[in-house]
Amino acid sequence: MAAGGDRGLPDAYRSPLASRYASPEMCFVFSDRYKFRTWRQLWLWLAEAEQTLGLPITDEQIQEMKSNLDNIDFKMAAEEEKRLRHDVMAHVHTFGHCCPQAAGIIHLGATSCFVGDNTDLIILRNALDLLLPKLARVISRLADFAKERANLPTLGFTHFQPAQLTTVGKRCCLWIQDLCMDLQNVKRVRDDLRFRGVKGTTGTQASFLQLFEGDDHKVEQLDKMVTEKAGFKRAFIITGQTYTRKVDIEVLSVLASLGASVHKICTDIRLLANLKEMEEPFEKQQIGSSAMPYKRNPMRSERCCSLARHLMTLVMDPLQTASVQWFERTLDDSANRRICLAEAFLTADAVLNTLQNVSEGLVVYPKVIERRIRQELPFMATENIIMAMVKAGGSRQDCHEKIRVLSQQAAAVVKQEGGDNDLIERIQADAYFSPIHSQLDRLLDPSSFTGRASQQVQRFLEEEVYPLLKPYESVMRVKAELCL
Repeated sequence: MAAGGDRGLPDAYRSPLASRYASPEMCFVFSDRYKFRTWRQLWLWLAEAEQTLGLPITDEQIQEMKSNLDNIDFKMAAEEEKRLRHDVMAHVHTFGHCCPQAAGIIHLGATSCFVGDNTDLIILRNALDLLLPKLARVISRLADFAKERANLPTLGFTHFQPAQLTTVGKRCCLWIQDLCMDLQNVKRVRDDLRFRGVKGTTGTQASFLQLFEGDDHKVEQLDKMVTEKAGFKRAFIITGQTYTRKVDIEVLSVLASLGASVHKICTDIRLLANLKEMEEPFEKQQIGSSAMPYKRNPMRSERCCSLARHLMTLVMDPLQTASVQWFERTLDDSANRRICLAEAFLTADAVLNTLQNVSEGLVVYPKVIERRIRQELPFMATENIIMAMVKAGGSRQDCHEKIRVLSQQAAAVVKQEGGDNDLIERIQADAYFSPIHSQLDRLLDPSSFTGRASQQVQRFLEEEVYPLLKPYESVMRVKAELCL
């Protein structure tokens, strides 16, 4: 894959994640160029540290390696791998070909996992660093939306059946809360990443102990120096040949959890679009259906759900891989990890890019929301009406029976005749309720049914959301760009 993702090559299969959905920056992090350039950087860091600690490595050899970090002959490397059936040794030879002076000290004392696993950890760290601000931006956009609509009453749903009122902003905070948990989890996993470091073939550092003639302190210094050069604060003390594959489980678990959050959010948006209460952005020349020109399908939210399902399933790969790593290591992890790690991050990236685009252009239709409230609120207001009648001197039981009869009549109009809910009209026409006729408008004010929703929104944003977003303030202005 070329830098930024190759959108060409129509005669060969390309992953849609790279060709259609993920961003160029995420595609590049998982590109061959980035991977093999990092291998060379690791070999350079190892040689520099070994030279500092006294091994006979010259400045000329170090400089030659530095000068050829980007001089990668991919064709030669492919030919060498075909001949040797070993990807790391193929690149050792390819690097050595353009560094003839340094060829003899490249990969000195190391095993394949020195470049393979350490590069994977660098890639995981950098990929998480790309996701964090994108997730923060989604939260920020939704927080703006929630704040603006904190007081707008809307019908709540439990079991997707009408329930007590909430507000549009409060419902949005349900989404934000899940995403805030995801942001905290992604940050925790990123900060918990440790470097594999310089450990040798089975994790015992035996080869390096031999290189330094049994000097245990120098071996520890070597491990520490390379770890610091790679930008990690800590390295594993204990490894087999690889870092524990539990790390991959931890990383993909938080991404799978993010997928679950996004799927729930976008499902809600799709359902609200069906109710015509809310829509995702719809471009001027966008076509909703090839057959039905009037349609405005929620294709972005549908895409998020589709990709999120894939993202949630990928955690099964590292779970099973970790469970079958015999003793110090087996190679049946390799091909699987080449696929699942990259796909998880490209999928998460695509989902966040799309969700940010959706959250930046959500459209709300207050009149539709108001109409649906009018259809359901009379039933919800019956308890308030009964209490008002009792205060006016009526009997609770008599009033309850009157309301029961009128409610069933109104329900029959709605369900059997397809008419509007006329319960309030029936109450207004019934002389029994004359003591409270003047109070009906107040008793039916939607804002009196939303409880502390607006106050909850304000407190939640101020106490939990805004402090969490503060480290990402410098990147908040970046707009989402969809690949396709």
